[in-house]
Amino acid sequence: MSKTAIVTGSARGIGKAIAVKLAGMGYDIAVIDACPIEMTEETAKEIEGLGVKAKAYRCDVSSSASVKETVEAVHADFGSIDALVNNAGITRDGFLVRMKEEDFDAVIGVNLKGTYNFFREVVPVMSKQKYGRIVSISSIVGLQGNACQVNYSASKAGVIGITKSVAREYAVKNITCNAIAPGFVQTKMTDELPDKVKEQMLAAIPLKRYGQVEDIANAVGFLVSDDASYITGQVLSVDGGMHM
Repeated sequence: MSKTAIVTGSARGIGKAIAVKLAGMGYDIAVIDACPIEMTEETAKEIEGLGVKAKAYRCDVSSSASVKETVEAVHADFGSIDALVNNAGITRDGFLVRMKEEDFDAVIGVNLKGTYNFFREVVPVMSKQKYGRIVSISSIVGLQGNACQVNYSASKAGVIGITKSVAREYAVKNITCNAIAPGFVQTKMTDELPDKVKEQMLAAIPLKRYGQVEDIANAVGFLVSDDASYITGQVLSVDGGMHM
């Protein structure tokens, strides 16, 4: 019987790379994103080309009602939920004293509450199956903080807290729960940063190269595999040595 993975924020970027990686491992994929459904469907079709089943869903991860509806649909469409990757995230950077309350709330809502919402709906399914693999994407700033990212750092630190708590609660159900803390990963979003900022970031990376989306996807692939069946409650830094 095939296994099914939910990957949030997977229409593009790191999430898409994760979905492609898991599809290559034989997982059917629920491609979930808040972007226009046409973009998500395009990614789903691409993944189907790898020989697995894939379906696109539009979901506002910050809405508990939207997440509940989406998870119920995925379970009905695929029959099981064996892996969950909480990847959806946004940024609204700014100095602490200038940060608007709505920008703080938006980032917490998507990055932290969104992760909680999916945990709450998916864990009961996995508990009945007595099997599950959960990986949540945190960040290096969740470990060490970052100027002008109070909201983002708080949300990603919170993801680590949820991960460790759920790992303790549900290990007895054969559910492993881990987090990945990426460093500076080259994406379309980071490509738009000023050259000076990119140079500063590169100088802080001991391996002297930017991370690629595949680096994060490979780490997720390991954590959902049988090779990682005795690993839970951990945070794996994938950052070229930035945080050590």
